Formats: sequence, structure tokens, C-alpha cells
Amino acid sequence: MNKVVLSVWAVMAMSSLGFAGGDMKDVEPAIEPVVVIEEEKSGFYAGLGFSGVSARDADVSMDFFNSKAGQDRLANVSFFAGYNFNEYIAAEGRYTTSVGHRDSVEMSGWSLFVKPQYPVSENFSLYALLGFGGVTLDGVNGANVDVDETGFQWGIGTSYAITESMTVFVDYTSLANDMDGTFYNGALQVDTDALTIGLNYLF
Repeated sequence: MNKVVLSVWAVMAMSSLGFAGGDMKDVEPAIEPVVVIEEEKSGFYAGLGFSGVSARDADVSMDFFNSKAGQDRLANVSFFAGYNFNEYIAAEGRYTTSVGHRDSVEMSGWSLFVKPQYPVSENFSLYALLGFGGVTLDGVNGANVDVDETGFQWGIGTSYAITESMTVFVDYTSLANDMDGTFYNGALQVDTDALTIGLNYLF
């Protein structure tokens, strides 16, 4: 009788272990998906550039790279601030002032532009500049030069994104055309153009 009882207990114990073992399965831990949140840019940007400026008699052709009679070539530092409404349109303000000159003139100026843009690729864009601004030319080294006028301005350029926050750009701007002024007490009409290379930071 005792053997029968022990046998029954043994069978019950083994059955319990079997059922317990059936419940003990390897459970893989749940893997939570990783969500990457990209920082959204505000649209605002600011920059700094170096401009080569040609200020000349309106009858003289522009030449940024060579000296010629009737033209002054200037070295300007230029500051930029703007806002990208989207990838196709922006608004931009500029200020430029001379830090070097070869002859008898120094220049300062400001501009307000509408900036149509066209993204050729993910990093490379073309743009135009259309707006209004002012140019002031003053004589240096005793030169009696006085030109100060506002009017329509325009330009074209290209930019390349070197990081998500920084773009390098180069552009040409026509800052003044047939500005009235005086040069050594004589009447003068002046054209002013700039070739600029710079860097913008996107906030």
C-alpha cells in the first residue's frame, strides 16, 4: 500500500514539474522603437562675407580684377541677416562697408532684398536678389567725392550647404546705376557693383 501511495505521489510530482516546465519559456524582451527627432531650423540666418567692389564712372566698363582709369576697386566687409520662408523664397538684409581701397574712394551701403531660390540638389541652390538699397561714396586721401543715393538693386548667386547649419555662397550684385554725385567739384554719374563670397549660419 505504501508503495502504491509513493508511486502516486511521484507521478503527481513529475506531472507538476512537467506543467511548470511547460510554462517556463524563453521570453524575448520587448524592443522599443528608437524615434529620432530632427532639430527643425527656425528659418532665420546670419552671415559674414568679403566683397570686392567696383565704383566707377558710368561710362567705364566694370573690371573687378584689373586697375583702369575711371574705376576705384574697394575691399568691403559685408554683413547679412535673413529669413527663409521656405526653400523657394527668402528675405534678406545686407550692410557693407570698406576696409580697404586702392585709390580715392571708400563706400558703404545697405540693401533689402526679396530672394527667390531654386534648390538644384540637396546641398546646391541658385538664387536671385531683387530689392532696394542705398550707396554712399566718400573721398579719401583728400579727394572731394560725394555720392549718396538710393534705388533699385539686383543680383544673382549660388550657395552650397557644407553642413545642416552652414552654407557658403558667392554672388554678384548691382548696387547702383547712374548715381548722381560730384567728383572734385564736377558732376559725376557712378555705377557700383560687388562680387561677394561669404558664409551664412542657419539658426
